[in-house]
Amino acid sequence: MEHFQRAEDILLTLLESVHAREPRFLVDYARNLEALEFALCASEDAVTLEVPLRIDGDALRVLACQTRDGPARHPSELNTCYLEVCSPGTGLEDWTGVVDVMEHRGGAGFLLPGKILQHLKELLVSAIVRCQRLFLLQPGDISAENLQEDAMELSLLIRGSWKSIRFDIVPVVRRQQEPLQLRRRQSDRGFPEGSLRKATEEAHFVPASPHCWRSSTHLPILKLLQGVDSLKGPRLDSLRLLDQLRDQDWGGQGGKGTLTFNHLKMVLLWSTELFPSPEDWQDLEGSVYRLLVILLRCLATQHLPHFLNPEENLFQGAGPDLASLYYKVESFAWDPQRFLRFHFGLHGFSGSWEADTETRALLQLPTKDASYWDTAYFDMLLSQFQVFRIQDTARLSAVSQLLSKIRQEIPQQS
Repeated sequence: MEHFQRAEDILLTLLESVHAREPRFLVDYARNLEALEFALCASEDAVTLEVPLRIDGDALRVLACQTRDGPARHPSELNTCYLEVCSPGTGLEDWTGVVDVMEHRGGAGFLLPGKILQHLKELLVSAIVRCQRLFLLQPGDISAENLQEDAMELSLLIRGSWKSIRFDIVPVVRRQQEPLQLRRRQSDRGFPEGSLRKATEEAHFVPASPHCWRSSTHLPILKLLQGVDSLKGPRLDSLRLLDQLRDQDWGGQGGKGTLTFNHLKMVLLWSTELFPSPEDWQDLEGSVYRLLVILLRCLATQHLPHFLNPEENLFQGAGPDLASLYYKVESFAWDPQRFLRFHFGLHGFSGSWEADTETRALLQLPTKDASYWDTAYFDMLLSQFQVFRIQDTARLSAVSQLLSKIRQEIPQQS
């Protein structure tokens, strides 16, 4: 982590120079979440760093982005939105403008991401030059070659002590909101009490286009991962192991594969909710398989729901690549020893890497039935891989009932 800290110090020096020139760009020194993600990720993925704007986000009006031919949607259903400045005299005149598809509403204009990104880019370039002149940067410490005119993030390559790290710098508007768990669940099942509320009490809007913003869950997801880290068991070790496999064996070299670290983060969060008992996380083998059965289910059905927005499918549009990826993950699940350099597990599981048709059929059951996204269903999958060693009679009974249901509804599965 030493090289990350050095690169982070260089970036903070630049942002301090930017803030001195333009106080509306704030410097957030609490970067432990980014450090946590960097420590977990095995590949060379860019580190996303959000730069808060000194804007009263609660005073902005959120409106659905629309085209001339398309109707507006309710703000709670948007993927992208406009942020309207409702009154003049806010000191944001140089960051606002008119959006053609919106009728004039008598406000002070719309906050335009394109203008903010261009302003931040100019200030970053100026800060680099200034820091070099003051010998705060050494030759080769930083490269701005990846800065793109129309990109929705500003990429800088910064040299740490022995390797370079790419940072994607993103301006963010923060706004208070109702806790998300009220819309998707009523409890913090599997998570430390209150962690879901704390992670989602702020909405973060980041650039989606020169005119539109989108809601970002980057930091809320990292806050939930931080909560998972406080729980007992090798949960984050399981995530780290699967990410190493993704990078080395599943075609994810350099962060370019179909399966990303962000996908695996979602799998860990779902497994935390679906396996809330500490008994599920006693050892590395059992922990890894709790992530694996969820990952295999998502790959088999080509559907990975976003943890905070379950209606969003993170595998949308990646169908052909997911099919080949499924077989790679399945091969590991049936014979992990072929892929690992150490003895995996305390129980001596010895499976054949020849997958059986029954397990594949169970993995491909219809996603529309909620009972196939529940603890009993994934307990049943764990038993298929001979790693279900839970003695809870209620869970054993639930597995038995679900299996009976499957055999009645789909006789060929029996």
